[in-house]
Amino acid sequence: MDHKIRLNQYLSNSGISSRRKADKLIQSGVIKVNSKPVYKLGTIIRKDDTVTMYGSTIKIQKKIYILLNKPRGFITTTKDPFNRKTVMNLIPKFSKYRVFPVGRLDCLTTGVLLITNNGFIAEKLTHPKYHIKKIYNVLLNKEINNQDLNIIRKGKISLKEGKVKVIFVKKGYLKRQVIIGLYIGWNRIIKRLFGKLNYKVIQLDRVNFGGLSKKSIKIGKWCFLNHKKIENILYKKNYE
Repeated sequence: MDHKIRLNQYLSNSGISSRRKADKLIQSGVIKVNSKPVYKLGTIIRKDDTVTMYGSTIKIQKKIYILLNKPRGFITTTKDPFNRKTVMNLIPKFSKYRVFPVGRLDCLTTGVLLITNNGFIAEKLTHPKYHIKKIYNVLLNKEINNQDLNIIRKGKISLKEGKVKVIFVKKGYLKRQVIIGLYIGWNRIIKRLFGKLNYKVIQLDRVNFGGLSKKSIKIGKWCFLNHKKIENILYKKNYE
């Protein structure tokens, strides 16, 4: 058994952060190994070394994966200074584990949300370089015409971050419904995209997130996922 591990992976496996953010923590000098500050990226440690951050001991945690079908009216954060309802109010409290939501959905958006303590998986699902597919069911204030659908398909809509390239876009079963798939995760991208064409998004539901689906989960309910399910999604390249 290999008893050595990269420090940034150790931090990620402990649920502290993604590997990328772990590197920033290391460079900032807040991470100590056996009471000595470590600044060097790529540092290898033993799994039985004592790792601390701000004086608190960090240990690798058992991995938890919760799939939630988020309802309207809940914000996607672990806590809120204004005491608004968060998605954490919908799941059990895990006192031993620091779990957090992955892949933000705004207060009024519903759908697939992963909650975990695995920073590595969080990075895989949210970093743009991994091209995670997201599929949304969109209800507009009026029926979209074919000309506007083609404008979206051809990537002719520009937002402040750049041109919006979609995987697909098509009309749904309902008159004002559109189904759209894309890799981009820009803030409020769906609402801004359709807003450019003078449509207002009335309802927005994420039905698929990197291969994770909410088909068997009622709104506001959740279920545990095992690690094998997560591996199948990430390593069978369902995100490409």
